[in-house]
Amino acid sequence: MNRRNFLKSATGSAAVGAAMIQRGRYLLFAGGPEYSSRAVELVQRSTVIDMLAPLWISPSKTQKMLGNPENFKAEDFAPYKNSGINVFHIAIGTGGPDAYLETLQFLSGYDSFLARHDAWFERAETPERLDGIKASGKVGLILGIQNSEHFRKADDVDYFYGLGQRVSQLTYNARTLIGNGSTERRDEGLSDFGVSIVERMNKLGMAVDVSHCGDKTTLDAFEVSKKPVLITHSNCRALNPNHPRCKTDEAIKAMAAKGGVMGITEVRMFVSPKEPTGVDAMLDHYDYVAKLVGVEHVGVGSDIDLLGYDAMPPEEYKQLKAGYKSTYGFRDKIDLDGYNFAKRPFDLAEGLIRRKYSDANIEAILGGNFRRVLKEIWTV
Repeated sequence: MNRRNFLKSATGSAAVGAAMIQRGRYLLFAGGPEYSSRAVELVQRSTVIDMLAPLWISPSKTQKMLGNPENFKAEDFAPYKNSGINVFHIAIGTGGPDAYLETLQFLSGYDSFLARHDAWFERAETPERLDGIKASGKVGLILGIQNSEHFRKADDVDYFYGLGQRVSQLTYNARTLIGNGSTERRDEGLSDFGVSIVERMNKLGMAVDVSHCGDKTTLDAFEVSKKPVLITHSNCRALNPNHPRCKTDEAIKAMAAKGGVMGITEVRMFVSPKEPTGVDAMLDHYDYVAKLVGVEHVGVGSDIDLLGYDAMPPEEYKQLKAGYKSTYGFRDKIDLDGYNFAKRPFDLAEGLIRRKYSDANIEAILGGNFRRVLKEIWTV
């Protein structure tokens, strides 16, 4: 197959009529940007996994689509199919006194959505489905929750596993019966109850995530777990010293020692404390983790949908910012400068090429590392 035919077949209808701008570079999508043939081929032969990528950030859009799956049409599916992302981990944060009910509603909403659109989407919940998702032509969804307050007792882990949940973040930003979140003023680490939850998750094959956990709770999870522990979406505190959502070198080293993988976010205030904040500042986090613990322990956890935070309806954008403590450090914009969120694997591949990563290492970052560790965690 020649290069032009490969590109057309690999990217589907979005690439029909793709123009070669200059030798080895292609305008694959209306409005650009240009991508190198190397970047396109790397994305197209990888199983690209984004370990925190909600289908919709907007609460009203989420309610519309999950409340009535008939609202989701073929034109709505096209951006996901053409994004280059094969698997989306679509976890949200539930919590408080209604956490159990909120989580049931969220998972049941996605179960209905998947049942209605099974020609387009598939739950990626076993090693076999993870391996087969790209060849199926469907988009894979991993059902996860960015908190574990819905686990009122250890047996609840079994129940929600049965509903399809495969990843659970131990805490969000606040303190719970399990442990402490990243913006709490104190962090005493995992409770005895928290230890029992981690043990049950290990037994069933549900991935433990510590992205929003406080520093001590994060380290305790690595110590207690018998399986790899994930940091699905975070950044390096060494590059952003005062942000509580970034992870210390100690935590990153403990993650790697346990065999885990860390996903790098594309959230402006997590990436850098200063302006401008663009793609290169984000790529610095990939470099940092790779040099600190090895490229086999870093992946993608964008923490964003295909439109970006700054495209949210103004009132929802305002409410989002108001829902967090001042330590989150919101600025005028939340999104990175110069990044195409709708086609982000291609932009990331180009950036990693500029940083002189090998093809094998770029494929590992795009999804190979998370694919490897999820298969290990999910195998019981």
